[in-house]
Amino acid sequence: MRFRAKIVDLACLNHFSRVIITIAKLAKICTLRLTVSKLYFILSDKVANGGVSMWCELCQGNFFDEFQMEGVAAEHNEIYLELVPENLSRALKTAQNAKAVKIKLTNKHCPCLRVAVELPSLSSSSRMVTHDIPVGVIPRRLWNDFREPSVPDFDVSIYLPVLKTMKSVVERMKNLSNSIVIEANSSGEMNLKIETDLVSVTTHFKDLGNPPWASEDGCQSSAQSRDLESMAEARIDIKKLQQLLGGQQVNPTKALCNIVSKRIVHFILLHEDVSLQYFIPALA
Repeated sequence: MRFRAKIVDLACLNHFSRVIITIAKLAKICTLRLTVSKLYFILSDKVANGGVSMWCELCQGNFFDEFQMEGVAAEHNEIYLELVPENLSRALKTAQNAKAVKIKLTNKHCPCLRVAVELPSLSSSSRMVTHDIPVGVIPRRLWNDFREPSVPDFDVSIYLPVLKTMKSVVERMKNLSNSIVIEANSSGEMNLKIETDLVSVTTHFKDLGNPPWASEDGCQSSAQSRDLESMAEARIDIKKLQQLLGGQQVNPTKALCNIVSKRIVHFILLHEDVSLQYFIPALA
């Protein structure tokens, strides 16, 4: 099992760094899945137990100048590692104007991702700063726990308003309640609601637009048979929503959410070469 990669391009390095900061804000510990063409950061708290889950996908070719890996076996050419993303984020912070960053899977005393940062120096020799980030190697028999979550058969799918606007609304609301109701319909309307014994606050968004899912595979039957005006809603933990909105370092070109009434809210944030899915289960 071997892995090594190198980033030379500064824009790619900074972009990669922002992705890692976002992930570190969403997950204290996560799984890094490496394949020949992609990297995945996965958090699979069992949604059934009220945990959030996350699936972030990056095309390695858009970030790395060199990328070599040999998986566990020829027919399972993948590597699954458990790591603390905050540690990787910290290591990359030292690389803001680096000449190159090399990442390599090593095993000295324990398995580590070694991040070697080559910094420019005034003399002809360059300075190297090395970080060893401990990782756990996840055995093949457990890989099935980290499959891509399926898109739920949602009741409504809608584009999100500008995330900064949504974030400031949610930040004000979180002082009033621990939970927030997200409701939306297929006419491009979405409301964020707080209801407590003392106060009821609603923020309305209009003309957001609804993604054209139905035409693609025709399987989202519940969304198609619904009345366009009727609202689907789910009450979720406001802190988890705030975490998602507050952690965004990668400005997505498209952001949408799918609501399965009273069950789950599924967020999808897309940027040219990064896609992030985030599932927040509804509160009972």
